[in-house]
Amino acid sequence: MKLTKIALAVAATAMVSTPVLATNGDNLIGLGAQSRALGGTGTAAYFGSENALTNPSLLGKGQGTEFAIGGTLFKPDVKANTNVADPAGGTAYTSQTSDADTNIIPEVSLSTRLNDNWTFGLGIFGSAGMGTDYRDNGGLTEGSPLSGGQDGTGLFNGYSNLQLMKFAPSLAYNNDTWGIGFAPVIQYGALDINYKQFVDTDSDGTPDTLFNRGNGMSSDIGYGFNVGGHFDITPDFTIALAYQSAIDMKYKDQISDASSGFVNSATDFKTPFDDNLEQPAELKIGAAYNMGNFMFTADAKQIKWGSANGYKEFNWKDQNVFGIGAKYTRSNYWVGIGYNRGEDPIEKVDSQTSYKGQVIDMFNNHFFPAVVEQHFTFGGGYNLTKNLALDGAVVYAPEVTKEVNTGLISQRAYNATTHEVTHSQIGYTLSLRMNF
Repeated sequence: MKLTKIALAVAATAMVSTPVLATNGDNLIGLGAQSRALGGTGTAAYFGSENALTNPSLLGKGQGTEFAIGGTLFKPDVKANTNVADPAGGTAYTSQTSDADTNIIPEVSLSTRLNDNWTFGLGIFGSAGMGTDYRDNGGLTEGSPLSGGQDGTGLFNGYSNLQLMKFAPSLAYNNDTWGIGFAPVIQYGALDINYKQFVDTDSDGTPDTLFNRGNGMSSDIGYGFNVGGHFDITPDFTIALAYQSAIDMKYKDQISDASSGFVNSATDFKTPFDDNLEQPAELKIGAAYNMGNFMFTADAKQIKWGSANGYKEFNWKDQNVFGIGAKYTRSNYWVGIGYNRGEDPIEKVDSQTSYKGQVIDMFNNHFFPAVVEQHFTFGGGYNLTKNLALDGAVVYAPEVTKEVNTGLISQRAYNATTHEVTHSQIGYTLSLRMNF
């Protein structure tokens, strides 16, 4: 089938896509142009084949066959400012805006009605990720820590890149007032963390050798499922519930090697972290109400970072996310707005006595700064022909700043050195929908 070939081609593109700094933690706030335009909602609102990515039960509201192909141009703006990397304990700060500032995230969805009660769907999409790039910003040179240079060690020459792609075939059953859906999920993930640091190789108390940490990219495949249900209280009012299982991943020699650079047997951080990084479970509830040409949507979800392997070791906490949206539809176009809020899931340790706690705070801030909280969204669509529509969305996350203390890492007083990250985002989504 031609559609299958297109889907596989986009899947291959997704597997080599650049890193994403997504918004609810490291997850995109919504999948698909309509969902992203309406504040990341979609648990109860029917958006066509896009629902294969959020709540598979809603595919039962469709007729015929729909195929959507699109993507998001994602532009995070992340800046780090720190003096923790100076091996001589200086006070000069080094600042740089991350070069990981332009990312492409592809999405493919398909739904086709099999009979009066059964619908098949398929979703292939980049769902989450994160990354920063502070290489070659200027810094310190080997053998002469105070002389300055262009090796980037002022920010550890740090680079991180997490990519996640999901493949989810779906099957939905529906009758006139309710429906259920199930989707087994195959997840491909890839992680790369590397940086430079000065090491005291001759034990004279002064770091003198520049050491590279990193093993190239590691990848893994994990398995999980999505399940959902919806109920039409009236023809215009739908409530829904959906669950996404956790998917455990292991990235060989990534987190363990990166964290080993800060292991110190004289402190409370004596062994490195392991290499598991589990994408957390999500529980979602939603409502959608149609009133003439208007649709109003609301979603609430909890992302279980606090029980996910890897994230919980880095002090991530469960995140409650709320989204609302409003959509106005005419015969050949629609427009929509939305708002999404999820508090920063990364809780600062900020301990005056815990060296390990400061290492955790710094790693989160430097390599995984998932700190944005609010998202303002809008979008629209236009029917180009009877069977072809173009949808678009814009998501803006205003700037957030987070500072952590790193004095114990630089072997000085608790707050003698700090690490500050500033982060904002804007994303542009386009999708082409075809109905048959």
